[in-house]
Amino acid sequence: MKILLFGKNGQVGWELQRSLAPLGQLIALGSNDTEYCGNLADLSGIRQTIRNLAPNIIVNAAAYTAVDKAETDSTLAHRLNAEAPGVIAQEARNCNALLIHYSTDYVFDGAGNQAFVETDQTSPLNVYGQSKLAGEKAIVDGGCAHFIFRTSWVYATYGNNFIKTILRLMLQKNELTIVDDQIGSPTGAELIADVTAHALCLYRHHPEHSGIYHLAARQYTSWYEYAQFIRTCTQNIRPSDAIATCKISPIPSTEFRLPAQRPLNSRLNTSKIEKNFDLTLPSWQSGVARTLQEIFKKS
Repeated sequence: MKILLFGKNGQVGWELQRSLAPLGQLIALGSNDTEYCGNLADLSGIRQTIRNLAPNIIVNAAAYTAVDKAETDSTLAHRLNAEAPGVIAQEARNCNALLIHYSTDYVFDGAGNQAFVETDQTSPLNVYGQSKLAGEKAIVDGGCAHFIFRTSWVYATYGNNFIKTILRLMLQKNELTIVDDQIGSPTGAELIADVTAHALCLYRHHPEHSGIYHLAARQYTSWYEYAQFIRTCTQNIRPSDAIATCKISPIPSTEFRLPAQRPLNSRLNTSKIEKNFDLTLPSWQSGVARTLQEIFKKS
């Protein structure tokens, strides 16, 4: 089995290189690769890469993820997040390949306080969410067999994310203010990659389970509570570290304005993926605590 991975240098792509390697011949591409095109901005190059390699599985972990910058860089965001997935889906159909793609909780408007299910109405609040939703639709319209995994608040030991930002800021400042009215599930790239590999293995026997899924860690939290948890774990790992003494205070989103509006409710209901793939997803706390241990081991 030949697996083509786009986005090898991102948080999820980095972990996918590990989880997918045992499943077949893995060809992992980044945007700067030269032998084959891995740059999603080059639509003809991506198309030719797929035709040349004729993979059985295509995994697209590449995306435009600069949420605030997308507000003024909408053309590139749409190209990477919508047009490129559409091209990949068309070529996947032509070579009878399964496509795996990653989307976001930002396809929803964040209204209410209930966890969104896969069939709930989508209504993105920002350009990034709009481009990701357009990518989902382009894949469905492309007619290939596919998995679209919507996830949220992704972090990893590798790359830049909320955990790394909070650790850096706690070293630089004595007090932080963090929004407390946006709710979601911090989800590790390692978990996303492992579930992806698991879904691939089961797909051979249950192709009827393809489609859109919500993939996130169990339980929900706010960014404020998330930051507090990071500080508490740091206190347990390194009691004498200056990070552990930083004061963290809550503020509403209205006091922390950014170019792109964020959904207040990013809860994702994961019942469908747990049922169809016989999974018990771990709590967000367990993944974050483990990642912090790994980060401090490397520092």
